[in-house]
Amino acid sequence: MRTDLSNWTPLTVSEITRVFSDIPIRWCVAGGWALDLHLCRQTRQHSDIDVIITRDEQLIAYRYLSRNWMLYKAQDGMLDLWEDGEYLDSTEDIWVSESSEMPWAFQIMIIDTEENSWIYKRDKSIKRPIDEIILKTKEGIPYLRPEIQLLHKAGGSQVREKDYIDFKTMLPSLLQQEKEWLKLSLNRQFPQGHDWIEFI
Repeated sequence: MRTDLSNWTPLTVSEITRVFSDIPIRWCVAGGWALDLHLCRQTRQHSDIDVIITRDEQLIAYRYLSRNWMLYKAQDGMLDLWEDGEYLDSTEDIWVSESSEMPWAFQIMIIDTEENSWIYKRDKSIKRPIDEIILKTKEGIPYLRPEIQLLHKAGGSQVREKDYIDFKTMLPSLLQQEKEWLKLSLNRQFPQGHDWIEFI
């Protein structure tokens, strides 16, 4: 088990692309970097970097990544080694480093799918076809659609300051249909209201 949660030296987007481009799975950059890739510019400093994979392809990802990396599953506030052949039914967050003494390099977020659709973990009635949730930069780097990334940022138990900054930075660039989807999804998850809805 590791407890050094703030010990980060994250890979760059280019390095992440090199790591994952040879793995035969669906993947994309997520988090604040996904929004910056959409805007084609870096808008703030990033203390980490996130990559999304699907739950049904987790063991393929493990087989390739475990050759050069140590993978830790985040559960119940602890980071324990992800064992070879272990299928993760509910774990959503994997922390990755080169060794037990090295800083964290990236995180993997495992998403659930059903009948070729992505399912939002906090409200399973919110879905999108899996082929629609990933966009690509002109260089071919896959990243999570901005409205879906913003839903993840808005939907947590606590909206962090950087999430609000990302929302305000990203909002003017969203297409009308992207704003409508985000507003509809927030209204569905938060029928009592959400602070961001009035700005959309």
